[in-house]
Amino acid sequence: MNLSPDADAGVPELVAEALRGDQSSWNRLVDRYTPLVLSIVRRHRLQGGDAEDVVQTVWLRLVEHLGEIRDPQALPGWIATTGRHECLRVLRGHHLVSPTDLQERGQPEGDGAADLAGNLLEAQRHEALLIALAELPERQRALLLLLIEDPPLSYEEISRRLAMPVGSIGPTRARALTRIRAHGAVQALTVV
Repeated sequence: MNLSPDADAGVPELVAEALRGDQSSWNRLVDRYTPLVLSIVRRHRLQGGDAEDVVQTVWLRLVEHLGEIRDPQALPGWIATTGRHECLRVLRGHHLVSPTDLQERGQPEGDGAADLAGNLLEAQRHEALLIALAELPERQRALLLLLIEDPPLSYEEISRRLAMPVGSIGPTRARALTRIRAHGAVQALTVV
């Protein structure tokens, strides 16, 4: 894991450097936002070649349009939207359903509208958390990802992997969670 002093470069700096042709900055953008793209692909239940195609297409679209993004802070939203559109494009190509198919199968059980609304809200919350996570400084992001490993890692193992004193894990975790809660994408979904 690269924890060099510039490893916590912000999105605007990474975008500017990537536009100037810096491969390292481009790689860091891809590393930072790949979990977001993968979560969108998984949410749409794409697998194998379809999933790989969507991921590659998202990065291709970003290469094509990186210079057109006016506000680099909006990059996570742009990536998420592009990922959703690509997933839906693939799904439309594979799963065209005729009205007669629905009549033969009957109506789904339960309140479809309530289920759909609940699923949509859950998906939006998940996406907002991934966007906020992607924008954390690399050290905080790495810590949170290690803390959610399954099976759980001991603090000693996390300390070893991050070269972080065990006593720093709790405070660093608290700072990271505070930043996530304060992130605009998360705040936009907070119900008062």
